[in-house]
Amino acid sequence: FFEALDTGRARTNNEDSVSLDEGAALAVLADGMGGYNAGEVASSMATSFIRTGLGRWLREAGSSATDTEVRRAMDICVDNANRAIFNAANSNPQYAGMGTTLVVAVFRDMRLLVGHVGDSRAYRLRAGRLQQITRDHSLLQEQIDAGLITPEQASFSANKNLVTRAVGVEDTVLLEIHQHEVHPGDVYLMCSDGLSDMLDDETLAQLLQGYESLDKAGHALIAAANDA
Repeated sequence: FFEALDTGRARTNNEDSVSLDEGAALAVLADGMGGYNAGEVASSMATSFIRTGLGRWLREAGSSATDTEVRRAMDICVDNANRAIFNAANSNPQYAGMGTTLVVAVFRDMRLLVGHVGDSRAYRLRAGRLQQITRDHSLLQEQIDAGLITPEQASFSANKNLVTRAVGVEDTVLLEIHQHEVHPGDVYLMCSDGLSDMLDDETLAQLLQGYESLDKAGHALIAAANDA
């Protein structure tokens, strides 16, 4: 596991949050939204709530839990985080309307369960090929799916950051979960749009493969996004 955050060059505050629990083979990433630094509050609430609750459950349940039970636990923990953020937003005027994207990954032997909300992403690098394994919950992705615009046109769209689903914005949220086979040598990347908006898939793949360690590759990705 490797994690890093970077404020980037456009803002003074960082609305991204990431939390890892290696003992539970759990990774959580969030990208917050909302004024007056409320995005920071939403994303840090999401990652800490889910890491604490789901991490504890995974360690207690162990390998005896079925994949269906893990999915259920993911749903419950995300629902709890959603309610906490929603309630905080409704009881504090400065947090009104705050929310966050989310990616949560649970590794189980040679399987991976990935849940996501919004346009933060998970990618898999396998045998030199990079594949996005989440599908953005965004207006742009809906327009692409409907054939209204091409992926090339999407990269220049003014609607880039309009998500159709977020944690904490309504009293319920739908976590999309998919299961994947894990192969030896796979590399998995979770990121906010601070990375994926700046670097195309080809560049992401080159940088992930160009270094002998995850931390060097991670720092190289951040540097390339800042340069872009």
